[in-house]
Amino acid sequence: MRSRSVRATWEEGLRCTVDAGGFPLTVDEPRSVGGSDRGPQPTDLLLASVSSCFTVALAYCAARQGVELVDLRVTATGVYDGPSFASVRIEVSSGCERAALRQLITAAEKVCYVTNTLRRAPDIEIALAEERNRADTP
Repeated sequence: MRSRSVRATWEEGLRCTVDAGGFPLTVDEPRSVGGSDRGPQPTDLLLASVSSCFTVALAYCAARQGVELVDLRVTATGVYDGPSFASVRIEVSSGCERAALRQLITAAEKVCYVTNTLRRAPDIEIALAEERNRADTP
């Protein structure tokens, strides 16, 4: 079974830097909740993962079906319910024909890793990392 890891390193306050496949991302909270507003908040990144993965899935399916995409946009909106989203709505718009777009959406739903992961509610395990010798710590 393949796996993928992304590492976050705390910087200060409510801000951290995330190494996502060699691409650094700054994640923070808004000032209204104690952050410094230097980057998107984690829930925005979750919605970004949903909208970007579904966009890529649509483009993949369009290429396989020979459909030319015109001005494709995917918006993911989460509705808060306490410390989680109660629902996420994905809205797809494009200048291509609506019937073709509906077919692409159906196909994309089958191959989008992020939406499939959220639908299947994966087990989440939180564990304490193995202790390293302090001399080995960078």
